[in-house]
Amino acid sequence: MLKSFFTGGDIINYNEVVEISDAYLLPFVSELYGLEGYEMKPVKEHKRGRNVIYTCVKEGTDAKILRISFINDRSREDFLGELEYVSYLFEQGGSVSNVVSSQKGNLLEEITHNHHTFFVCLFEKAKGKMLVENHYRYREGVPLSEYYYNCGKVLGKLHELSKGYAPVHPRYSFFDKYNAEYIDKLIPNSLSLLKEKLLGLLKTLEGLDRNHESFGMIHFDYNDGNYFIDFDTGQITVYDFDNSCFGWYMFDLASIWGNGMGWIQSEPDTGKRKKFMEDYFERVLAGYRSETRLDHSLVNSLPVLIQANLMEGIIDAFEVMRNNGEEPECDEELSYNIKCLEDDIPYFGFFHEIYSCEEPFEYEKRNM
Repeated sequence: MLKSFFTGGDIINYNEVVEISDAYLLPFVSELYGLEGYEMKPVKEHKRGRNVIYTCVKEGTDAKILRISFINDRSREDFLGELEYVSYLFEQGGSVSNVVSSQKGNLLEEITHNHHTFFVCLFEKAKGKMLVENHYRYREGVPLSEYYYNCGKVLGKLHELSKGYAPVHPRYSFFDKYNAEYIDKLIPNSLSLLKEKLLGLLKTLEGLDRNHESFGMIHFDYNDGNYFIDFDTGQITVYDFDNSCFGWYMFDLASIWGNGMGWIQSEPDTGKRKKFMEDYFERVLAGYRSETRLDHSLVNSLPVLIQANLMEGIIDAFEVMRNNGEEPECDEELSYNIKCLEDDIPYFGFFHEIYSCEEPFEYEKRNM
């Protein structure tokens, strides 16, 4: 008999889910997906993660990735919307890790244990590995500009496919989640200026075009932690569409812009950082435009969509604290992001005096 792992009602943490999985869920899941004989190892917990992930390896077969979702703020329809989108992208030639159906033919399985619902899905493991696993070294003898171009190209293909996507189970749209009511409920009252700035940003975003060419299903977390690179060919395979939603295509491009800062974050000269980022993003856009149309008018919205990325990061940080049953607090990274929004500092503060190459993207802790 398993003991109850719940504290505070619906709150359940990562380690508790791993324990429940080992004792109960994994044998059940193995049968559901025909994974008998596979070695299942949990992937290191992500500090912002909302799932328990396992690599499933068996000699002579392709590796799989098992995902067990345990936070109860999403519905079955939300998960189906994500998985149907990934399946569509793969079938249409997008470079993504495909969903593997269960033995029952389902993209998603739902398991209830001790009155808690776990949503389970399985994916093909992408070929290659993450940049960090390769110590941020790219392909031997190949310029990094190829990588920048490929980042844009793969994303451009996904967005082009999104323009033809007609979902059976639609995912939520940006403003379904990011709205005044949710912000007021989530963000502590002690951060009144932040709330005010977030509401102002929402008003600005509401004024952006949401037409067929600018707004559709997006990844919403496109970064080098969410794709593998085949270091033999340079091919990028994208995964983790857990946050995908209907939003501006430029939001994903703003995420790529932010990714580029890591390559030059130790440079003390602001002018050199600016020049690098201009060249970097020009190469990204060249790759992107090789797969889909992107008007210059949309590129002009980059600064505001960078601020939207900041907002997403701030809201996510407070969601993680809430989901873990923790009291809200601001570490140096969160304090930096809040300061950038409160003081209307553009481009993640990367060209502003707030930025320090010795302590990148950090600011003094804020008392709540």
